[in-house]
Amino acid sequence: MIRPSGLLATALLLLAGLPLLATAALALGALFDASAWRALWQDPQLLPALAYSLWTGLAATTIAWWATRALLAQGFVQHSLDRLLRGLPVMLATPHAAFAIGLAFLLAPSGWLLRALSPWLTGFHFPPPWPTTQDPWGLGLIAALVFKEIPFLLWTAATQLQRDDLRRRWRAEHTLAQTLGYTPRRAFARVVWPQLAPRLTGPLLAVLAYGLTVVDMALVIGPARPPTLAVLAWQWLQDADLATNAQGAAAGGVLVLAVGLSVLLWRGVQALARRRTLRSDGRRGRLPAHRRSDLSWGAWLLAGVYAAVLLALAVGSVAGIWPFPALWPEALTAQAWHSVWASRGTVLTTLGLAAASSALALAWAVAWLECAPRPWDAALRPLLYLPLLLPAVLWVVGLYGLALWLRIEGRWPALLLAHTLMALPYALLALAPAYTGFDPRYRAISDSLGHGRWHFLLRVKWPLLRRALAASAAVGAAVSVAQYLPTLYLGAGRWATVTTEAVTLAAGAQRSLTSAYAGLQWLLPALGFALAAWVGRPRRFTVTGT
Repeated sequence: MIRPSGLLATALLLLAGLPLLATAALALGALFDASAWRALWQDPQLLPALAYSLWTGLAATTIAWWATRALLAQGFVQHSLDRLLRGLPVMLATPHAAFAIGLAFLLAPSGWLLRALSPWLTGFHFPPPWPTTQDPWGLGLIAALVFKEIPFLLWTAATQLQRDDLRRRWRAEHTLAQTLGYTPRRAFARVVWPQLAPRLTGPLLAVLAYGLTVVDMALVIGPARPPTLAVLAWQWLQDADLATNAQGAAAGGVLVLAVGLSVLLWRGVQALARRRTLRSDGRRGRLPAHRRSDLSWGAWLLAGVYAAVLLALAVGSVAGIWPFPALWPEALTAQAWHSVWASRGTVLTTLGLAAASSALALAWAVAWLECAPRPWDAALRPLLYLPLLLPAVLWVVGLYGLALWLRIEGRWPALLLAHTLMALPYALLALAPAYTGFDPRYRAISDSLGHGRWHFLLRVKWPLLRRALAASAAVGAAVSVAQYLPTLYLGAGRWATVTTEAVTLAAGAQRSLTSAYAGLQWLLPALGFALAAWVGRPRRFTVTGT
């Protein structure tokens, strides 16, 4: 006889698994067009665009991975992880497109960086014709990806390092390694990191897949002639000609192959690095001397870049006349914010989608983690992470096919479906470590007192997990706010959000209005994280004397 929890887990699997599988099948089904593949292969833009995608994606992932390891080593060795992670909510709340827009305003020839150095150092009285944004080397896109992915990797690592069982064990092993002659940082590299790194494989592969297939950031700050392959595929998919549209789907297939080969390459490099580490450990007498360095500058650099980006958006949104090389606008105006207020329906649409999709994603994640047997969860996680691993340009093709089949294209339910499927894996990723690590002795105590399951969940488990639950909901809402391609493609031009407005305006010359929408794109998730922090704050009890 099947238990009720098993039936509920099956229903949950069908509820989320069928749309995910249908979307993936429709997306991959669009690849079986021989004429589209021939046209793609004959297009002279294919190989340069693919090279840009591989270069920017792999370089950004490598740098972000190295920087994350260095920052985690610093925090673990100096017992300062809490201080290191304190600013992560603000960074995580900053959408990719908003960060790219703010960084472009900093690095542009007329941006703050050159203004601060002109004319006293550079001699410039006019903006130079330098390709500092959308540069032909992809360096701006790499920088934007690196600074955006480091906080995500730090956050996923923190979910492991903050588990009591792992923290105590790794701290004891780290101390033991130091008694054997290892310095604190080398002990972290030899003992803690080899155990932590495999637990970050899923988030790392998501970062790699995103870097290879990102569209909105590449539109804002990536190379343009030619663009990355993801942007090129998106441009072809928007074409009214069916043959060109099919060519865009084929380009998405090339991105799938590129992601798969890059993952295999990355795993091979990691395996070689592990073997090299083991060989070096076997030669204790030949260990290189530890280079002492204070990596606190890395944390300050990360925080400083985010502060500068957000300040650039804030000032840019109220800037009036601002001649070069003046460091501050000659006049401030709220005209851009008046325009945003006049289009407040866009903000309401964004908030409605974020609230609804995050609530649905959180409810599903809680029900799944509560009811699904552990073997099911372990086996089916790859299915649930499909939206993170498939290229966004190909994923929206499948979503659009599903919306057409359901006859909801261009309607609000289509947007809700798309946003929920994208928020679901992030909500699950945020909630799973705390939920699966919950101490089972609480349940045993509740049962011994004669309380049922719902009493235990409502009065014990969920209140104790409210911080993780609130954080998961905030992450889901932030993911919804940041959605660009699904909103544009499934909305059929009938629905606008702050993200679609910000990315569209970034291609024009309306700095103040672009900054206002990009700032709002950050403000909405930031408010969500602030609300989550308030909901998850520790309870305080006061004892009154008699």
